[in-house]
Amino acid sequence: MRPTDSSSATRPGDSAAAPAPSAAALAMIDTLVGIPTVSRDSNLGVIEVARDHLRALGVQPALVYDRREKKANLFCTLADDAAAAKTRGIILSGHTDTVPVDGQDWSSDPFKAHHRDGRIHARGSADMKGFIAIALAWAERFLAAQDRLPVHLALTYDEETTFIGVNGLIADLADKGIRPVGCIIGEPTDMRAIVAHKGKSDWCCRLRGREAHSSLTPTGVNAIEFAAQLVAYIRALADRLAREEPKDVRFEVPTTTLQTGVIKGGIAVNVVPRDCEFQFEMRNIPGTSTDALSRQIIDYAQRELLPQMQRVAADADIRFEPGMSLPAFGIAPEAPLVDWVMQLAGTRHLGTGAVSFATEASVFQKAGIPTVVMGPGSIEQAHKPDEYISYAQVAACEQFFGRLIEATPPA
Repeated sequence: MRPTDSSSATRPGDSAAAPAPSAAALAMIDTLVGIPTVSRDSNLGVIEVARDHLRALGVQPALVYDRREKKANLFCTLADDAAAAKTRGIILSGHTDTVPVDGQDWSSDPFKAHHRDGRIHARGSADMKGFIAIALAWAERFLAAQDRLPVHLALTYDEETTFIGVNGLIADLADKGIRPVGCIIGEPTDMRAIVAHKGKSDWCCRLRGREAHSSLTPTGVNAIEFAAQLVAYIRALADRLAREEPKDVRFEVPTTTLQTGVIKGGIAVNVVPRDCEFQFEMRNIPGTSTDALSRQIIDYAQRELLPQMQRVAADADIRFEPGMSLPAFGIAPEAPLVDWVMQLAGTRHLGTGAVSFATEASVFQKAGIPTVVMGPGSIEQAHKPDEYISYAQVAACEQFFGRLIEATPPA
């Protein structure tokens, strides 16, 4: 069961006076989670629902497609004169893609909303179609409040994989001269203001040696063994950072981390392997450069390992290919946007927080748009079987939006 209006029903266990989510918000959540948008697939189902909903309100959102035209970003300004609002108002931003459900033991269809015990269970309900749906349900009220505070809506793709969608969105906003006073990324934080998260940088390293019979190892170049030396160097670098890097105690792991996650190589135990590749990642705290760390690793490979390999095989090689890269995010806890958001959300008593998971906030922040991460639901429920968002969190987000439309922008 679910409430039929914004004032009647309460979640089991809540007091009778507790606010309830609106029927419009719940209906939009049901719609969006019912459209599978796993990152490997298209997100156009959700984008087109959002587009049509906004068009019905007289808004013409801009859609920017990827090269295959199977995915798209959506951006719109909820104002009659979008040009006049380019440097005013607040962006509400969310990613439309979700992680897969493969191999997970769900108790119900993950792509159909199931309402039970005051919760909506479905893939993406918390991360983060819930926030998007609530924003869409409030679009008409945002339009009515445009003179006080224009709201811009940004929907992206591939946040769970490459962050390519948000990078394209930011480039498009820059081309159009759109730079509002702030942005709220609606990731699930239990409506607590998040002011920092770690960055992330992925790399693939490929080593080419020389094959030989395993009884003649000196005539070959063992790509796996040289890869192992490089992996050991990366681990030693991680250990040194854990000892020496200044700690950022806001994070559960207060230092920059490095780890090797995938390694492949060799064809048989009696063949000196010619090829090996491995993938490693760095998750950096604000203030530490992953560029500097990657240069150390590449320099070690080129200076120490490659000459040894090429003494046996002149065509031996070590190549590094960068993958996804996302800068660390940080905004001063005392920044006007942060205080403004906490005041409207009624969560000053919770203070600000930092998280280890990555978001699109750092991309907006790097583009010069002050950003806070705050949205309904808990990251503890994301990416798991039976993911859910509670009615209470939906209602809390709606209360925040209700105060937002009455507010003046932060200084």
